[in-house]
Amino acid sequence: MPGRSDITDHYEHGDLLSRLQAALAEDGVDPARPSIEGLAPYDHFHGRGLEATHELADALSGSATGHLLDIGSGIGGPARYLANRFGCHVTGLDLTPEFCEVARYLTKMIGLEALVRFEQGDALAMPFADASFDAAYSMNVSMNIADKTKFYGEIHRVLRPGAPLVLSELALGSGDGPDYPTPWAKTAHTSFLVSLEDTLAGLESSGFSIVNARTTSAQTMAFSARSRVLVERGEKPPHRAVQLIHGELAAAAMANTIRGVKESRLVPIEVVCKKSGDPGA
Repeated sequence: MPGRSDITDHYEHGDLLSRLQAALAEDGVDPARPSIEGLAPYDHFHGRGLEATHELADALSGSATGHLLDIGSGIGGPARYLANRFGCHVTGLDLTPEFCEVARYLTKMIGLEALVRFEQGDALAMPFADASFDAAYSMNVSMNIADKTKFYGEIHRVLRPGAPLVLSELALGSGDGPDYPTPWAKTAHTSFLVSLEDTLAGLESSGFSIVNARTTSAQTMAFSARSRVLVERGEKPPHRAVQLIHGELAAAAMANTIRGVKESRLVPIEVVCKKSGDPGA
């Protein structure tokens, strides 16, 4: 069974802030005064980047007036986007210390530190009291978590009754799963994919009721095609976070993921569910 360091070692390579600042400068963005728009190609690490964050925000829009929990918050792009769009409070939790440090720095530079904060910690033992949050979301995180029952149980514990949860993940499709490396794992040792059906069953057994579930394979392939056109024209793709985090590994990791989706071995999914119970209880 992999330990915490097996996961964080895949993501934490050092000098992340310096590499981000260099990339921003190359884009013509002042690293000392970045905007949410200028950061967007780099701080939405999940598949389809900001496009997928927009969709998740739409799914949360009816509940984004309270305190939201971002599970696996990375360097904070979605948390800052939601706080800026809705004026809500967001707490991000991530296992990787360097991600949390950079997320705090960028949030202060953007001027959102009054609304957004980040905690370093384990999603299987969250440092939060019961019923602390009005909604939660997680984007491309559970692929690194073997114990899905404990993961869903911890989310259920920290949500208030009736609170929504939105998961945007990669599920296991047909065949033998992905080729490695991928953006979330160098080998199968730290990759724990389950099917959409098992995801829904796990959530329901943990006390969630399913509101909606969909696959986004078509959207993923369309985004990849648009990005490829830009690159062939000599332009930068809209999503550059994997390159920022993984450097030379990124090209193979992204190619393996897209091939897995094309061949239905990987299935991007979005699940909207709610913690069972009366929100007024």
